[in-house]
Parts: sequence; structure tokens; C-alpha cells
Amino acid sequence: MKFFIDTANIEHIEEAQNLGILDGVTTNPSLMAKEGITGRVNILNHYKNICEIVDGDVSAEVIATDFKNMIKEGEELASIHNQIVVKLPMIKDGVKAAKYFSNTGIKTNLTLVFSPGQALLAAKAGATYVSPFLGRLDDISIDGLNIISEIREIYDNYNFETQILAASIRHTMHIIDCAKIGADVITSPLSSIVGLLNHPLTGIGLD
Repeated sequence: MKFFIDTANIEHIEEAQNLGILDGVTTNPSLMAKEGITGRVNILNHYKNICEIVDGDVSAEVIATDFKNMIKEGEELASIHNQIVVKLPMIKDGVKAAKYFSNTGIKTNLTLVFSPGQALLAAKAGATYVSPFLGRLDDISIDGLNIISEIREIYDNYNFETQILAASIRHTMHIIDCAKIGADVITSPLSSIVGLLNHPLTGIGLD
């Protein structure tokens, strides 16, 4: 399973990279804003900086919700670095854009996915990644892990190459559970990843 970190914080990205377990990064304009990064030029430069730190894919999200502008934004993002994955919303024009980018060799990540049906459409459109939001489903008393398990079954039935990128990870057990049911990737805050290190018996052994 691949480990992505969900942040725009350079220090957190560097810490995960230095740990030796980081496979990629997911971020978006909201996470950029939390770090005080605003304005088109600054955001594009920050994506470039992230690509220079990590070796794997870096998801960069479009703001547009219509096909024409998704293509325009997506092509601009993809031109920053060959590690950029264009992150698109799971709406009709987002699916159309994913198909367009798939045909032109640009990687995509269809995000805000909450059902197996949405994930099926993402795979049919040739998306590189599909991002079911585990934690947000749990927040409304829907079993997010079950949704991921259903997506895994569908993808395995038809050998879809789209990777399941479990998003909205809330804690370390989400990571363990995603690994058990076969998610290809998890993306989470640094705290959840580092939390996997912790066990009281390890501390007792060291003492």
C-alpha cells in the first residue's frame, strides 16, 4: 500500500519523506490557504516545490466546475512537473475531463467520491486514482470502509487499473483497516502515519 500525505505543509512533507515511507502528496487550495499560500502564482510555485521534495505523484486540484475550464486549469497544473496528478471533482464534467486527460496521458484523481457507482464511472473514464472519503462517510453514520471494500470488489472483477486512494483518514486504525481491505493508497495527515509507530510495549522494551 502506498502512503500519501494530505497537506500543503512543507515541514510535514519533509518529515514524512525523511522517514522513508512517503510515496506521494495530496493537497488542494484549501490546504494551501491554511499555510497562508494564496494567489495563482504562489500556489503553482508551491506545487512545484512539493514535487522537488517527493519522488511520487502530487495531486493538484482544479477549482473550476465546468469542462472547458477544468481542461484549461488541468493542463496548466500538469505543465508544472511530470509528477503532477490533476485532481478533479466527481461530477459529470469532472468525469468528462478525466477521460480527456486519460487520452492525452495526463494522470488524474477523481475526488469527493462517496459511492461504488461513482468509483465505477471514474474507472471507466480512465482515472489514475479514485478518492473515496472514508472519514466523511463515517461522520454521517455510513460505513466508509464498506464502500472502499465494495469498490475493491468491483475493480477486481474487471481488472480496472484505477487505484483506490482512501482519503479523509481520521486516525491510525483507518490506515490499518484500509490496508486489510486492499486500498491501493491512503492519504492522511502526518499525525496518523506517525501514530503507527506507537505501542506501549515498544516503550516498555526500550526502558
